[in-house]
Amino acid sequence: MTQAVVLAAVARESVGKGTARAVRRNNMIPAVIYGDKMPPVMISMETKLMLNYVNKAGFFTHLFDIELDGKKHHVLPRDVQFDPVTDRPLHVDFLRVSATTKVRVQVPVHFSNMDKSPGIKRGGTLNIVHHEIEVLCPPSKIPEAFEINLEGYAIGAAVHLSAIKLPEGVTYTSHETDYTIAAIAVPSALRGEVEAAASTDAAAAPAAGGKAAAGKAAPAAGKAPAGKAAPAAAAAKPAGKK
Repeated sequence: MTQAVVLAAVARESVGKGTARAVRRNNMIPAVIYGDKMPPVMISMETKLMLNYVNKAGFFTHLFDIELDGKKHHVLPRDVQFDPVTDRPLHVDFLRVSATTKVRVQVPVHFSNMDKSPGIKRGGTLNIVHHEIEVLCPPSKIPEAFEINLEGYAIGAAVHLSAIKLPEGVTYTSHETDYTIAAIAVPSALRGEVEAAASTDAAAAPAAGGKAAAGKAAPAAGKAPAGKAAPAAAAAKPAGKK
């Protein structure tokens, strides 16, 4: 669960590209607070202060209390516009939240104990399919990250959604019940070995069944089942007839 960080801001009276450029020349970043059935509030924030947060992982899952004219706005970042050349933030959107609000957020996935994974020890590579998982929850219950323990995962093993234990009040937004998050990929040097082992295992199953059948002795040729007389090899010809 995230803890709100307090940030200072100043009101911005006018809007438009000209005003935004003037704000940036003063080492400030234009921003807006909206949502919760209240009018939007235009603000400006120190660029140096915001750079401490916007480039960090998990920025969109952290709650902030923006102080403006003696009042705090409980918000969650929703969007950041960056300069395509300098990669500096140009504008930030904040969503105003309350105790009854439910938000969709992308929670980052972290992997631990990679050194205890037999598959990675053998040279396997962790192939991550989903770096983030979208969930729906109240702002006060947003997980900072989902941590998955890779201990015991062998080569070719997949990490599914069920490996994550959701906190109370947090639900997935996806309709897929147990999709793959990551897998221990087989290195090319071991691919032949792994495929050969799989073929051996597949061949062992029918062979085991064949041995069980071979354990029963086949009846001897010419012998009838117990309790019944064996038929003569050929019927005798009636006497006196050719």
